[in-house]
Amino acid sequence: MKKQPAQWLLSAASVGIAGIILTQSYGTAVAETNTEGFVQTPEQKVTTRQVAALLDRSHYLNQPLDSKTGSEILSMYIDSLDPNHTLFLQSDVDEFKKKYADDFGARLKRGDLSAGVEVYERYRKRSNEYFTMASKMLKTDLDLTGNETIILDREKLNHFKTKKEQRDYWTRQLKFQLMSITLGQEDEKAKEKVFLSNPDITRGQDLVRNDQRTPSEILQNRLSRQQAQFERLKDDEIMETILNTAMLTYDPHSNYYAPIQANELQIQSSLQLEGIGVSIRPDRKNPDYTRIVTLVDGGPAAKSGQIKPNDLIIGIAKDGETMTDVVGWSTREIVSMIRGKRGTSVTIKVRQPNTPDASARNVTVVRDIIEQEESGVSQRVIEVQRPNIDKTPKRIGVLEIPSFYLNYRARRNGEEYRSVSIDTENALKELNKENIDGLVVDLRNNPGGSLDEVAKMLGFFIKSGPMVQIRDNRGNVQVYRDNDGGEQLYDGKMVVITNLASASASEIFAAAIQDYGRGLVVGSTTTGKGSAQIQLDNLALGSATLTQRKFYRVTGGSTQNKGVVPDVELVNIYDDATFGERAQKKALPWDTIKTAPYKPEGKFTADTLATLNQQSKIRQEQNPQFVYLSTLNDIRDMEDEKKPIKLDINSRRAKMQLIEKRSLEAENKRLIATGERPYSNWNVYQAAMDAKFEERSRMKAAERPELPEDEVFINEAAYLMLSAEPKALLSPEEKL
Repeated sequence: MKKQPAQWLLSAASVGIAGIILTQSYGTAVAETNTEGFVQTPEQKVTTRQVAALLDRSHYLNQPLDSKTGSEILSMYIDSLDPNHTLFLQSDVDEFKKKYADDFGARLKRGDLSAGVEVYERYRKRSNEYFTMASKMLKTDLDLTGNETIILDREKLNHFKTKKEQRDYWTRQLKFQLMSITLGQEDEKAKEKVFLSNPDITRGQDLVRNDQRTPSEILQNRLSRQQAQFERLKDDEIMETILNTAMLTYDPHSNYYAPIQANELQIQSSLQLEGIGVSIRPDRKNPDYTRIVTLVDGGPAAKSGQIKPNDLIIGIAKDGETMTDVVGWSTREIVSMIRGKRGTSVTIKVRQPNTPDASARNVTVVRDIIEQEESGVSQRVIEVQRPNIDKTPKRIGVLEIPSFYLNYRARRNGEEYRSVSIDTENALKELNKENIDGLVVDLRNNPGGSLDEVAKMLGFFIKSGPMVQIRDNRGNVQVYRDNDGGEQLYDGKMVVITNLASASASEIFAAAIQDYGRGLVVGSTTTGKGSAQIQLDNLALGSATLTQRKFYRVTGGSTQNKGVVPDVELVNIYDDATFGERAQKKALPWDTIKTAPYKPEGKFTADTLATLNQQSKIRQEQNPQFVYLSTLNDIRDMEDEKKPIKLDINSRRAKMQLIEKRSLEAENKRLIATGERPYSNWNVYQAAMDAKFEERSRMKAAERPELPEDEVFINEAAYLMLSAEPKALLSPEEKL
């Protein structure tokens, strides 16, 4: 497959554009502004000007960063800080819009963050007012019975006009949180009784928290942690909030990342990080502590022999600096301290659970590159036999693709690198040796990734022709083609599974397979993220992604917003109203361009698809796993945060018990239908689920058994593939 000349634009183009922007200047530089301790550095000013220039001149929308756009950014910034409209008063909003709406965009062009910082400091002040009030109220006895109500989702409601209205809501919010914690404690204590009376159910794990704190103490600790995180907030993170909001005002996928987040973005796209090789999460018994869950085999932590799973991290010293107490810190903060350049050292202070801090030990570890092998492509073979159709089981290959990853930096530097196309090529070669009767490509929850990689992968399955079209902000259309002379690494039957979390490159892949009639697409409609971003890695601080192009199918229709509609619908486990492109603010619209001439390899007729949908619907209505998932969807809809919720703990308990009852009934129905033993009550069920989750979390991905509610999609996709025969396209001579 020939690489198209302009493919480099999605990766290396960032170098040229950022370099140009570094030399741009808007007006006269402003003096450094000191707003509540925030002193804007020269690097922050340059970064702000760079981001403003990108939006003003290079975004797909061709929308200038004028006073109108600046006003929109300010409004969105206020909403991003206070999405529920509970912290800012209406007078705060009016004040800021009067002072800054007209020149917010101009300030960004000059590199001036002072207006955004002032808004942020008011947000911090209001948050501290809430923390102070909450702390006082939690020392009193709050009545959790009565006829008061609360609406939890206030996004569409106005800001409060008076402090009295605001504090009344804060009081009701505290009551709701206390109710939730109280009911959660009741469930937790009931589960712990099950653990103590049935030790076998714990699978040898320590799952009894025995938390003696009152609900008020738990909530107070939670709020204190949040307030402490506010105090540790770095100026770069405040800048990130301002600039990221500016970019999100143009579309949901243009983003700015402060240095810490920029590192995370690189990790996600390359499956490679520089650290010590541990996975962490908040401790079950006390969330103030961070627990080490697993060690990466051969990683620096494992090689040290001094760090063990279950260790609690209580202190970190970066690169020879003094030890910092990290009890109460978020996992994100701890990760940012542990990670660093390869070859540098970090010292972590750890202790085993149920031991005093005095027993803690300091372990110095040298950071190294950690390959996330488990996160890549995986393949396996399953056997499927259709009743009354197949005399012997069919061997079906399953190719699971978690993302379209590529280590850009390693490739650019001429180093050995890992990519999804390399891993997929190897997987397909292995599957071909297995003499499979068909292939299931699982793209569920695949967020996308590299356009180069998805183009290469489509070449493995399609003979030749255009694969995807990309239009830039000037109307120029580039066509990515597979020009390998008809070579196919896999030319057998295939089916692609998608869901609402399949996005971007996943949608390009599914759309091309569907348009060429190369295979069925089954599942649920995809995200609808049909835009392409350039990656800008050399801003003065951090990095950015900027939307500059839109994807179009070879048929001319965009994948943007509408997504890829499957040929056969399976149960949708996500909420369309809150997930996917169609639920995003400022999403780019769907549109069309001209069709790129192409020759389909087959075509599923309308009658064929209607029959497949009808047959699948019957199977889904009879399959206990699909029935279970459909029932969970109905149970999920029982809770609507846009409607008033009664602040009476007895009513709330009754509602929760009804949800628990229906959830248990759904679980037991599928267990009975599959020949397994049902759970006697909700508490036993929850205890068993906790134990299974804890056990799975300690396994490597390859060792975890497939969940039946996930595997049912694979099996149904295989059934549909084996039952579907695309109508062969007639040659021009045959049509005569």
